[in-house]
Amino acid sequence: MDYGRVLEQIHATVLPTLGQGKVADYIPELANVSPTHFGMAIATLDGQVHTIGDARMGFSIQSISKLFALVMALKVEGDDLWKRVGREPSGTPFNSLVQLEHEAGKPRNPFINAGALVVTDILCTRFAVPENALSDFLEKLSGTPAIHYNHRVERSERRHSDRNSAMAHFMKSFGNLRNPVDQVLDAYCRHCAIEMNCVQLAKAVSFLANHGRIPGSDEEVLDVSRSKRLSALMLTCGTYDAAGDFAFRVGLPAKSGVGGGIVALIPGECGICVWSPPLAESGNSFSGSLALELLTTLTGRSIF
Repeated sequence: MDYGRVLEQIHATVLPTLGQGKVADYIPELANVSPTHFGMAIATLDGQVHTIGDARMGFSIQSISKLFALVMALKVEGDDLWKRVGREPSGTPFNSLVQLEHEAGKPRNPFINAGALVVTDILCTRFAVPENALSDFLEKLSGTPAIHYNHRVERSERRHSDRNSAMAHFMKSFGNLRNPVDQVLDAYCRHCAIEMNCVQLAKAVSFLANHGRIPGSDEEVLDVSRSKRLSALMLTCGTYDAAGDFAFRVGLPAKSGVGGGIVALIPGECGICVWSPPLAESGNSFSGSLALELLTTLTGRSIF
């Protein structure tokens, strides 16, 4: 597959759409990002990297961090994790509190904010400095050094975390949060404020395309079964309340973030990341979603 040529076609088609949608502004620091950025990277399992646009410009990964935090939690907690977090699509916005009381403080899945807070709580128990542990893990997966969180974004996000605080306190009242709420919120906001670029993220997610092993290495991150199940969870829950439409249009396991990034994978072939800051109403990148739809259309590659 000539992914370089495919990326050029995608870029030409997506270019007129850049700026459509709205850059996330509920975290004020994210509102300062230019809406015209676009980057895309494909990292194949044989070590090739194909890029277009701003693929090497760092951005705030936001909820993409939930995917990698979940991998870490699964590695240390195993299937006991699912006693505290469900595996079903929520049917509500990513920051909704509606279901928590009805379902006794157990979030529907680990990719909504409430679920990610429980995952972060597990990491706070298992690691002395969970934000550093996640950064170190991402450095290993991406094969790049010096991955850090942006202090300005972290402070901006923490100052505007009232809804997440409400969720955390609510789950703690049901016994589903074990550490102090402020400790969990601090770690969670730092995870979301990690900065990476499309190349780094495409490489980082490629272990899932390789049945749980880091490409070019025999190192197992997850076993084949857990890797398969995590990819399934990405397909059904990874793109907020638009997961069904995203699966219909794109047909790939994916995880998005309100920073405008989306990671995806083609099993047995490659990891992918696209970044375009303006979001559709669903919270997913408008042009990024279109780019991934074009990728599967032009290549004929999807999981279906």
